[in-house]
Amino acid sequence: MRSDSYKISTALISVSDKTGIVEFARQLNELGIEIYSTGGTANTLKDAKIPVKSITELTEFPEILDGRVKTLHPSIHAGLLAKLDNGEHIAQLSKHDIKSIDLLVVNLYPFEETLAKGATHDELVENIDIGGPAMLRAAAKNYKWTAPVVNPLRYNEIINILLDKDCRLPESYRAELAQEVFEFTSYYDSLIAIYLRDFNQNELPDKLSLPMITSQKLRYGENPHQSGRLYGRYSKIFTQLHGKDLSYNNIIDIDAASKLILEFETPALAIIKHTNPCGVGLGTNLAEAYQKAFATDTVSPFGGIIAMNRTLDLETAEVLHSLFTEVIIAPEFTNDALELLKKKKDRRLITADFVLLKNSLKYELKSVAGGYLVQTADLKLYDESQLRVVTKRQPTKEEYEAMMFGWKVAKHVKSNAIVYSLSDRTLGIGAGQMSRVDSARIAIEKARMMNISLEGSAVASDAFFPFPDGVLEAAKAGATAVIQPGGSVRDEDVIKAADENKMTMIFTGMRHFKH
Repeated sequence: MRSDSYKISTALISVSDKTGIVEFARQLNELGIEIYSTGGTANTLKDAKIPVKSITELTEFPEILDGRVKTLHPSIHAGLLAKLDNGEHIAQLSKHDIKSIDLLVVNLYPFEETLAKGATHDELVENIDIGGPAMLRAAAKNYKWTAPVVNPLRYNEIINILLDKDCRLPESYRAELAQEVFEFTSYYDSLIAIYLRDFNQNELPDKLSLPMITSQKLRYGENPHQSGRLYGRYSKIFTQLHGKDLSYNNIIDIDAASKLILEFETPALAIIKHTNPCGVGLGTNLAEAYQKAFATDTVSPFGGIIAMNRTLDLETAEVLHSLFTEVIIAPEFTNDALELLKKKKDRRLITADFVLLKNSLKYELKSVAGGYLVQTADLKLYDESQLRVVTKRQPTKEEYEAMMFGWKVAKHVKSNAIVYSLSDRTLGIGAGQMSRVDSARIAIEKARMMNISLEGSAVASDAFFPFPDGVLEAAKAGATAVIQPGGSVRDEDVIKAADENKMTMIFTGMRHFKH
C-alpha cells in the first residue's frame, strides 16, 4: 500500500499561532477527519463549536509541569512514526491500543517574536518549544504515513487537495511538507543557538547555525544567468519607498554605502560604485557634502549609489536630481524631496535605520568552495594604544583631521586602498590594485583628471607601505601627511622617506584589508 492510497482519518492539532486554524479545523471536520488537540488550541476549537478530543484521550495521561509535558508520550510518537505498510507496526499499534496519527498540524512557541520584543533570558528559555519540534520531526521522518504541516499558508492548499483526492495527499506533496518542516525546525533551533551563543559571549562556535529566511526573491544574481535570493532581516533595516525592485548588485552596494556612512557623525554623503567610494564629503548640510563628494570624481557616479546620514531635504534633492543614480539612501526624506526624486521612475529611494544597522553588524560571511568563511565584523577604526606619530614632524590639527577622515574612507575601499583627502572631503581614491604603488598612482591620476590639487593633502593606506615608493609618490603629488598601519620590515625606510620629504606620518597599529 502506498501512502497516496491511504485516506487521512485522524489529525492532531497543536498551534501557538492560531491564524486560520479554526476554518482549517472546521473543514477537516466536515471531511470526517477526527481531531485531537492540546490545551489552548483545543479550547479555541471548542469555542468555535468544532468537535475536538483532548490529547489525554490518546495518552491517558494528564498534561503536567505547567504544560511542559503533554505530547512527549509513546502513544503520540508511536502514532506519528508507525509505518502503515508494515504488518508488525500495525500489530504493535493494535496491541497497545494506539491510534495512527495521519495528519499533524503544529507550529511552535513564539521564540523569535519573544526575542524581538527584548524579553528576559528566563522568558526566552520558557519560549523554547520541545514537544512541538519532536512531533514535527517524527512526522516529517514518517511523511509517507503522517503528513506534517508547520506552515499556516498551506491550510487552504491542503483542504483543496483533500477535497479533490478523497482525503488523500500525494506522496510527493508529503515529501514537500517534510522538507518544509526540517527547514523550519532547523531555522527555529538556529535562532535559539545564536541567542545562547550571544548570551554566553561565544563569538565563533565550532558548529555554526545561521537562521536565514527569504526576505526577497531577486530577478537574478550578480549576472542574468545566475539565480538569486536575499535572506535575513534586510527589510527591517532598509525600506524601499520608490523605484523598481532591487537587484543583487544594488543590495551589495547599498550595504557598502550604508556601512561607510556609519563612520561619520557630522552631515556626510558618500557616492558608491561597485562597492567602492567614488567620493565622500562632509558639510554643514547635505547639499554641501554632496558637492564635495561629487567633485572627487564626476564621471564614475553615473549609475552609482548615494548614501547620507541626515534627512534628505528639497535643497539636496534638487542637486541630486539631475544625476542618474541607481539608489539614494537616507534615514528620512522630506515630502517635497521625495516627490521630486520620484519623478525618475526607475530610481530606488531607500530609508535606512542606521541605529539598527549598526547594532546588526556582528559577523561577515563569505562562501568558498566547500564551505564558508566567517569573521567578526570590522568595527574598529584603530587601536588607541598603538596610534603614534613615527616621523620627526608632528601633524598640524588640519593634517590630523585630514588623516582621520581619509582613514575612515580607506577602511571601506577594496584593497589595495589609497585615499587622498582633506579633513572634509576625498580628493583621489585608488582601489583594488595588485600593487599598492599602482593604487597610489591611480588616485593621483584621478585627482589630476578632476583638476584637483593634492597640495597639503593627507594620504591613507589600508595596509602598510611595503616600500618607500608609495610615500614618495604621495610626496611628489603634494601630500604632507600619511596614515597607515605600519608593520613592514621596511618601516624604517618608509619613515626615512617621509622625514626626508618633511612629511608627518601616523602608524595606527591596525590594518583594514577589504577583499
